[in-house]
Amino acid sequence: MNVRMVFISMVSACLLGFAYPKQRPEIPEYFPEPKHSSEQYSDMQIELGRMLFYDPILSRDSTLSCSSCHSSYNAFAHTDHSLSHGIEDRIGTRNAPPLFNLEWQEKLMWDGAANHPEVQPVAPISNALEMDENLEHVVLKLSRQDIYKNMFASAFGSEEVTGQRVLKAIAAFQLSLRSFGSKYDLVKSGEAIFTAQENSGYSVFLKHCNTCHREPLFSTFEFANNGLPVDADLKDAGRMRITLEKSDSLLFKIPSLRNLKYTAPYMHDGRFRKMSEVLDHYKSGIVKSVTLAKELESGITLSDVERTDLMAFLSTLNDSSFVFNPAFQFPKTHFVNP
Repeated sequence: MNVRMVFISMVSACLLGFAYPKQRPEIPEYFPEPKHSSEQYSDMQIELGRMLFYDPILSRDSTLSCSSCHSSYNAFAHTDHSLSHGIEDRIGTRNAPPLFNLEWQEKLMWDGAANHPEVQPVAPISNALEMDENLEHVVLKLSRQDIYKNMFASAFGSEEVTGQRVLKAIAAFQLSLRSFGSKYDLVKSGEAIFTAQENSGYSVFLKHCNTCHREPLFSTFEFANNGLPVDADLKDAGRMRITLEKSDSLLFKIPSLRNLKYTAPYMHDGRFRKMSEVLDHYKSGIVKSVTLAKELESGITLSDVERTDLMAFLSTLNDSSFVFNPAFQFPKTHFVNP
């Protein structure tokens, strides 16, 4: 039995016990206004999106789902390989980024190629190194499934499966992936306090990191050149591939520092397996170039104590309640008989 058959048999066996997810948690007061909002989508649209996110039917040979490169247990990042793999084990050119707090990200993907959550899924579905499929054929395949016709009817008012509805549902699920249940968030809400070491690390963070990894999202989600040596094989120009502007050469989206425990390897090409390697890079590995972020021109040198304290603070950004939330996991956790 292939991947697709296993998936659909599990869902079919338990469909009568379908359960809606718990109410979406409220955005904390200390968070900025989102760029996009999951509140515009219904619970059923989110559930349909989750079903699609985990279904390998989106790939040409029905072997690869969105979750293949965005594991819920890794904060929806890809950890198995430095470079994400597609169907037939085709090797991609980047490491799939984590998918959480997308509501605050105006541009998506490492190079900002997508400017709206309802457009973004087209890229991995159609990319020859990823799913190698087209949206028209996805719609045709879904239209043949009674399960999906019923779910589209519940989500959109009719059984009609369209490309727009497919993309809207996937976007609804991805936008619902909110992560703000870490110790840092408990401290911000007055429910916990930092240890002395964590507090010291917080000071180190504010001095050396907060400009680009601005709290509380721990990123500006802008684009920057952080001085990584160019991979001779990939020759990835970053955002310049999209804008064709030389000023965007080697600029990549600044990732959030939340959930670092779960999202290794780090950087757009997954070159670093450990945070110690990341800190070593900022100390002595920066390659200077015209587009290098001005904040990094002199590097970042920390004492051993500062490094240890900073790592202690960064650990307070890990949100296990998000990573292990059954509402975000494989459909078997919500297609159940109570």
